[in-house]
Amino acid sequence: AALPKATVLDLSCNHLISLPSDFCSLMHLVKLDLSKNRLQQLPLDFGRLVNLQHLDLLNNRLVTLPVSFAQLKNLKWLDLKDNPLDPVLAKVAGDCLDEKQCKQAAVKVLQHMKAIQSEQDRQRQRKLQAEREMEKKREAEQRAKEAQERELRKREKAEEKERRRREYDAQKAAKQEVEKKTKKENVQTRKPASSSRPAQPPRHKHSWSRSVLRVLLFALLCVLCTLAACKLTELQHQPLCISVNTLYEDVVAALQNHKTLQNMLQQNSQQ
Repeated sequence: AALPKATVLDLSCNHLISLPSDFCSLMHLVKLDLSKNRLQQLPLDFGRLVNLQHLDLLNNRLVTLPVSFAQLKNLKWLDLKDNPLDPVLAKVAGDCLDEKQCKQAAVKVLQHMKAIQSEQDRQRQRKLQAEREMEKKREAEQRAKEAQERELRKREKAEEKERRRREYDAQKAAKQEVEKKTKKENVQTRKPASSSRPAQPPRHKHSWSRSVLRVLLFALLCVLCTLAACKLTELQHQPLCISVNTLYEDVVAALQNHKTLQNMLQQNSQQ
């Protein structure tokens, strides 16, 4: 790591078991020899060595390569012989027995790793899409649950309002019934007191006496009118008027006699 601009590095025959992650900071490496070691795997970010053209991994313990291996776009030579490779990877790599085969191995392995990377990307994308759909589904379920809860609260509120209205109507009806019963009791209590009062004369008797008085006044008026007509008009020589006048004079004389008798009695009483 202290030589970041190194371009050629030979670490063969050193019994290396692994490489540190800082090893991939040697991004200027062009040729790397890691043959005849005990490497079981390469760093996950091995693909950062984008300038690497020649890679020798002969006689190690590698089974697979990191997916980032697909980023070594400048790789032109690769040797993977004498490694317990995965059968598919071993078939793709083939035998690096000459320069041509090692170059073909670099091209084929890069293609294979790119396919794996693409498949992993698709799987990761599908997984991400599935997670998004699951998240949307959870959000939809949550919204549906919240809507259901709101509807339930709304229904409960309406039921509570209806219950209160019924209670209010029942209380109002009970209050009216009590007021009605109290009023009825009060009316029944006042009835005996009213029965103890003296009986009032029937109203029709007053009406009858008034009618008789009106008839008498009308008759007196008629008599006076007849008397005036017989005294003051030319009708006084008619038989009816003569009778009326005679009756009138008799009544006046009787009244005068009655008055004279009354004066005499009064004088006697004084003596």
